[in-house]
Amino acid sequence: MSKLYVVGIGPGAYEDMTLKAVHTLENCDVIVGYTVYVDLVKEHFPKKEFLTTPMRKEVERCRMAFEQAATGKNTAMICSGDAGVYGMSGLILEIGAEYPEVTVEIIPGVTAALSGAAVLGAPLMHDFAVISLSDLMTPWEKIERRLQAAAESDMAICLYNPSSKKRADYLKKACDIMLESKNPNTVCGIVSQIGREGEQRQIYTLAALREVQVDMFTTVFIGNETTKVVNGKMVTPRGYHINR
Repeated sequence: MSKLYVVGIGPGAYEDMTLKAVHTLENCDVIVGYTVYVDLVKEHFPKKEFLTTPMRKEVERCRMAFEQAATGKNTAMICSGDAGVYGMSGLILEIGAEYPEVTVEIIPGVTAALSGAAVLGAPLMHDFAVISLSDLMTPWEKIERRLQAAAESDMAICLYNPSSKKRADYLKKACDIMLESKNPNTVCGIVSQIGREGEQRQIYTLAALREVQVDMFTTVFIGNETTKVVNGKMVTPRGYHINR
């Protein structure tokens, strides 16, 4: 049978890809993806055929990948981070019902919650929630309920897609929701351009975070009530007893 791989390429840098992801792409004939993600890997797989579509052409991109695989070419659909975390694996599997002759295999990658956490320190050592602030496919009212529930549970929270030109105030809105049940001094952090040129990190309080301007290439971390700063790093204790 023909094979279509859905490959998580991690945060962007070649060295942050898993060996399995690298080996899969090396063995593929065609690599399909969103233009920005293809540009991140092109130089490392120079002999491949690359096909791209812009944002909001996800369905067309998936069918393009299946059509290539159906001709007998080993094909990869690439996604940033992990293919199953706000990636393309779900849509690929849904559309795959139209292409029974093509086998799908998911290749995991390192999602921004994990790669960004490593840059900040250890903010996700205990239970945590991951919530996207993008309301393109999820109504804002539902996002609000999820933010409120996560904040009330005192889990650490990782926010994807915190802001854009059309959603410039969404992070502020999210902070205001969480401030209803979280201490304004809760330790928070942001990481931008994870694993790419220009990577930056910064630690804030929750009250200060609501005034920060971020973009779609930023991942936001909200601590729980025990999160603290240790030697400049954001740490959420797991609860281990430390003898001093």
